[in-house]
Amino acid sequence: MTQLPMIILDFGSQYTELIARRVRELNVYCEVWPFDVAAQKIIDAKPQGIILSGSHESVYENDNFRIPQCVFDLNIPLLGICYGMQAMAHQHGGEVRAHDKKEFGLAHLTQEHSDEIFTDIPKQSRVWMSHGDQVATLGADFMVLASSENTPNAMMKHRAKPWYGVQFHPEVTHSEFGKILLSNFVLRICKVIPTWTPEHIFDDLVASLNQQVASSEQVLLGLSGGVDSMVLAVLLRRILGDRLHCVFVNTGLLRHFESTQLVDKFKELDLQVQVVDAGAEFLGALKGVSDPEQKRKVIGRVFIEVFEREALKLTNISFLAQGTIYPDVIESAGAHNSKAKVIKSHHNVGGLPERLPFKLLEPLRKLFKDEVRALGRFLKIPELLVMRHPFPGPGLGVRILGEIKPEYVAILQQADHIFLEVLHERGWYQKCSQAFAVFLPVKSVGVMGDGRKYDYVISLRAVETTDFMTATPVRLPYEVLEEAAHRIVNEVPHVSRVVYDISGKPPATIEWE
Repeated sequence: MTQLPMIILDFGSQYTELIARRVRELNVYCEVWPFDVAAQKIIDAKPQGIILSGSHESVYENDNFRIPQCVFDLNIPLLGICYGMQAMAHQHGGEVRAHDKKEFGLAHLTQEHSDEIFTDIPKQSRVWMSHGDQVATLGADFMVLASSENTPNAMMKHRAKPWYGVQFHPEVTHSEFGKILLSNFVLRICKVIPTWTPEHIFDDLVASLNQQVASSEQVLLGLSGGVDSMVLAVLLRRILGDRLHCVFVNTGLLRHFESTQLVDKFKELDLQVQVVDAGAEFLGALKGVSDPEQKRKVIGRVFIEVFEREALKLTNISFLAQGTIYPDVIESAGAHNSKAKVIKSHHNVGGLPERLPFKLLEPLRKLFKDEVRALGRFLKIPELLVMRHPFPGPGLGVRILGEIKPEYVAILQQADHIFLEVLHERGWYQKCSQAFAVFLPVKSVGVMGDGRKYDYVISLRAVETTDFMTATPVRLPYEVLEEAAHRIVNEVPHVSRVVYDISGKPPATIEWE
């Protein structure tokens, strides 16, 4: 096995893959493995450091969730985050118990002792806490490095070995110096040389694809028009040439004028694409379906059925390629090594039937959105396309609450188009990581002219994020929101009220369903 610079052992935290993303931002390659992976696999990887994730478990309730002994025997730097710290303390003579004053949200961290891991971090800083247990007492071999208002042992270190534990989450953007702390651990303490760059990612993908796909095999790719599938199409075209067959399915759940616009963009990128209009098929299958999970699965099923038909028209199709990326897998708890609980299934990973007539090819599955965009720039894809806002696989199907009806789709398409148009005109589109409109199947009283109006509600949403694992609402100027609301109510039939969603992630997800 080739040496792996960093390993993140997953105990089931929803933030586990985010830790990996933060390490990747340092241009250091890492992989996430389950905590109960075979010991020999960890030993053979010869990592320079290991990070232990958080978990929904308690160390004193489930003794099965233990740090493997081989991790300690390797004598390499370790960083335990939240549960990872608790497990490290618990297995070395410390006591972990339920916290009397639970910490969820921002806390003030105060350094009690100096250490290399605090390089370029002030003595006091804000960190993000999310825990119900705490390390009440440390084992004799550990010392306190930092504390918070409610957690005396907020950070610890082994007295003789480079083993660290933090009760907070340095991987989330809310921890203001979290990225620096992780950088200090990975680059200074583990002494990893940063080599994970777009060029390296490209070379790695080329080698992997050439190994997976034989020279005689053909690949079918579903183009959604989003950043992920667009980058994947250009990548596969570069590697496979004419052995790549792209199919763009108009599900009837796309944005206003999107089908025509995307076909033009495909031509500009030298992609040969077959367009399939399956809107009636999707809407027919979704009739009467209101549960969000069921809607996603129906859309996934029909999507595959359409591809099965298209595959029959081609010869030697061996693979179905999808633009699945890390956040899709994380929130679906779909990775084979995930111990996390499911938040919601994603179109790319949760709606596939158990039996497929071809193998699944997901080259971007281990990449985060920013890595996909960096790869797109490396492939010379125009910046306007690389920075295009994400669009979910199920399309407007997860932006229409409840049952999807053709008239609801038409209303939402127009409202969404107006909102994005206003953002572009006012110079706010690129300041938002993702912006869209949501159709609410409730009616509200309004006044139009001299008459009473009783029509539907549209919610606008714009968020700012770097990782799509956490997000904050964009503080759009009131005049921008007012212009969008005014135009939607006046230009879109059957809308009487417009609201703005100011929920962050967490507790909300970015999409409403």
